[in-house]
Amino acid sequence: MSGVTAEQSRGALSVLCMTAKSSTGVLGPHLQDIIDIGFGRWAKEEPLLARTACIALQRLSKEDKEKMMVNNGNWVFGILQSLITGFSLPENIWYAATDKAITAIYAVHPTPETLAADVVKTSLRSVFAFSTLRNELPIETLSPVQVTKLSRYLFVVGHVALNQLVYIKSCLRKIQKQKTRKERSELQSQEVQSNYTTQADVPTKEMDINAELGIVSSEDAILDTLSERAEKEIISSSFVEKNLIGQCAPFLSKLCRNLGLMHKYPELQASGMLALCRFMLLFTVVESSSSEVVRSNCTIALGDLAVRFPNLLEPWTENIYARLRDSSISVRKNAVLVLSHLILNDMMKVKGYINEMAVRVEDEEERISSLAKLFFHELSKKGSNPIYNLLPDILGRLSNQNLKKEVFSNIMQFLISSIKKDKQMESLVEKLCNRFSGVTDVKQWECIAYCLSQLTFTEKGIKKLIESFKSYEHVLSEDSVMDNFKNIITKGKKFARPELKFSIEEFEEKLNKFHMEKKEQEITARNAQVHQQNRSTLEGLMESKDDSEEKVVKVGTAEDGELSNSSMEDGTTQILNDKSEASSLQSEESTDTSSSVLTDCEAGRMKVQSSKLPRTGTLKSKAKKISSTTGKENAPRRSKTKGTRRLYDGQTASVGKT
Repeated sequence: MSGVTAEQSRGALSVLCMTAKSSTGVLGPHLQDIIDIGFGRWAKEEPLLARTACIALQRLSKEDKEKMMVNNGNWVFGILQSLITGFSLPENIWYAATDKAITAIYAVHPTPETLAADVVKTSLRSVFAFSTLRNELPIETLSPVQVTKLSRYLFVVGHVALNQLVYIKSCLRKIQKQKTRKERSELQSQEVQSNYTTQADVPTKEMDINAELGIVSSEDAILDTLSERAEKEIISSSFVEKNLIGQCAPFLSKLCRNLGLMHKYPELQASGMLALCRFMLLFTVVESSSSEVVRSNCTIALGDLAVRFPNLLEPWTENIYARLRDSSISVRKNAVLVLSHLILNDMMKVKGYINEMAVRVEDEEERISSLAKLFFHELSKKGSNPIYNLLPDILGRLSNQNLKKEVFSNIMQFLISSIKKDKQMESLVEKLCNRFSGVTDVKQWECIAYCLSQLTFTEKGIKKLIESFKSYEHVLSEDSVMDNFKNIITKGKKFARPELKFSIEEFEEKLNKFHMEKKEQEITARNAQVHQQNRSTLEGLMESKDDSEEKVVKVGTAEDGELSNSSMEDGTTQILNDKSEASSLQSEESTDTSSSVLTDCEAGRMKVQSSKLPRTGTLKSKAKKISSTTGKENAPRRSKTKGTRRLYDGQTASVGKT
């Protein structure tokens, strides 16, 4: 149409591409216009128009693809090839256009591997003037122009490798579908024959025997072997004669280890790492690289690999979700897009990690926040709304994170709003009430109570809340928790019938009563704890004072004697230290000696002095003397040895200590 700009044409074509997702026949009548406009003169004015045209080719119906191949297929693919290997498009637009062009080749061309091989060879020749990679390449002497072309070549070879793997998998699925249809038709024909002849059981029995022997599954084994061999020929350099892409692996590894060259040319680093991601898994790069372009490319590549190798990437699920916390806006945005695609297509584990996506609902970047909300909106449409099942897990994990109260409230309010069914709401009341059990953190109590207050309550929901009182009665001491329960009661009174309203009022009185009791118990327990701490402190001070008194008033240390044990003779003797006896005799002579005792009093630490007070040693000496006298009367015989006194005839002497 006259007066339409190239940018407007691209917008119109984008709308047609969106429509073709649900109705593939929309693009067929306008196929020639799409080719003329998308790859014609306007493509030079609006470079992204070629990219949109490539998307349109991918969404053609099967009949339209065949029609295009008959009419002007060679011309279209020639343009796609020149688009990929050409050097006219700007750097940022070329990558976006080439991505869709290669995908279009594999979606439309009957033998895409032949055309893709030509593209790879042409791209390589533009760098090194030959179509095969050699062992020794002048990497260090690359010119800036060669660096740009090499970056594009690495992007092409990496994207072709990934599409080739997907293409092999699709071919395998087609063969398996044909085999299944063939087996189904043979089974139906046997059922028809069984109605006319009794011999129909013979082939059925033969099939059962073959199945037991594994003969039937031999065809599947052959297909699996061919698939594995084809994949190895793509990415392994051992198949030199037949392999084109695998030859790039050693060169790519050598290039990525040249850190000086990679830091010198950031665009080469980005393309090299992206290609390496498509050949292998590089979680170390995606986590440690300082370049946000490299991390962003790696995130996209990991999403592609997760589609192709979901079981292989399952142990690395946490690392993929970790990209949602990246400091770079572009990395977080790509992570949201990649994970949205994987989760909505059931290719990525959700439970235990979906809270990372929920946090992005309140991302500081509006674009990321919108994408996250769109994801949860689409997720709520699947089956019986998976958000209902995931909500308790999300709540538990978000309550343990250091989120602002406002952020947490907005996230949970958004997620709860996606649950519309009354039965799910009623079930959530019971699930959330049960989460109070075993939780001792006040912050988690507040989070659970807030989520309860955001539910849409019905009569059954209120009854379940009342019935679950035992599970949350221990949290009613907190004012913030009680406020949320009051909000629930206020909501319930608005729609409740007279009978239920009476039950709600009783429930409200019960809540208030328990709240006050719990508050009093908490205050009493706190006061008792403070009192116990003060008492322990006072006892510690008293013990320290007693220790100091013992040091000041220490009487009869070395003079009181020591009791030493020696070996027993005839099982009835005890040995007393001679030093003890000597101190006893010496202490008798000093009974009149005055002594003073210094005592600390707690009231005023007053000093009390006694004029005449017998020593402790004197008391001990007298006690020993009495004991010795008693021993003399009872013992028939006594002998002294050096420093010791022995008692015989089974008699023992008791020594008193004062």
